Amino acid sequence: MTRKVEAKNISVSYKEFEALRDINFTLENGKIYGLIGRNGAGKTSLLSLLASYRKATSGEIKIDGESTFENEKAMAQVTFVHQTDYKDEYDTIIQFFELAERYRPTFDRKYAEQLVELFRLPTNKSLRKLSTGMQSAFNVTIGLANRTPVTIFDEAYLGMDAPTREIFYKEILEEQARHPRLFILSTHLVSEMEYLFDEVLIIDKGELVIQEDMGTLLQKGFSLTGAIKDVEEVVVGLNVLSEQQLGGTKSVMVYGDLTKEKEAAVKRKGLEIGNVSLHDLFIQLTKEGN
Repeated sequence: MTRKVEAKNISVSYKEFEALRDINFTLENGKIYGLIGRNGAGKTSLLSLLASYRKATSGEIKIDGESTFENEKAMAQVTFVHQTDYKDEYDTIIQFFELAERYRPTFDRKYAEQLVELFRLPTNKSLRKLSTGMQSAFNVTIGLANRTPVTIFDEAYLGMDAPTREIFYKEILEEQARHPRLFILSTHLVSEMEYLFDEVLIIDKGELVIQEDMGTLLQKGFSLTGAIKDVEEVVVGLNVLSEQQLGGTKSVMVYGDLTKEKEAAVKRKGLEIGNVSLHDLFIQLTKEGN
């Protein structure tokens, strides 16, 4: 079973455009990682490296110490689920299951058939005739049933309606309990999916700006609200992400650790400390000008 995935000094360039710049991280088995970033931030470039779809311009990805690119053993441990164009695909779901059984030793046919029932997928129609939502549900069915040690879902929910997405999220959590593995979920639906994540990686303009345990990340992000003068005095030296003012009251969003001295000042001035969602943190941490 895969124990860890490491990225060491990863950079990817396309001609003069640098898609990824000096990325370093370690991911561990048994965790669900949320990979979030704005469009064009470099998420899919990074995931395609993890899946060995391309080679890094510099640096390398390793699974349990082995370089992944053109390494059959390492590649077999990864499933990369992404939007697929099935317009020329005449095979049915059943035919795809037969292929998966042949080429993926970890594929669980019985579980795949259970997922087909959950997602209400027709098994006798060619994939090209399925709706976009059904094609997405088929993709995640393969991803879950492959049961590879590293399973990556890149915006895999596109086209699914809300009830179908809920089935998908529930299955990820239940699968993690049944067959622990390393899940990576790349998403724009941050507020809808944040409860799934054990750790979060935020990528912005090709750089990894944060890798943090979900609980720690949410502790570091908070709001302070109170009289304008009091708030402004307390936030000196803190990383203020945003601020709002109404009459004599000011509210700021802050990211970072509060020192004991700052905590004492917050209490002394009677400022209100509030929670901040991952969605709001993400927006502010990746906004233009940061």
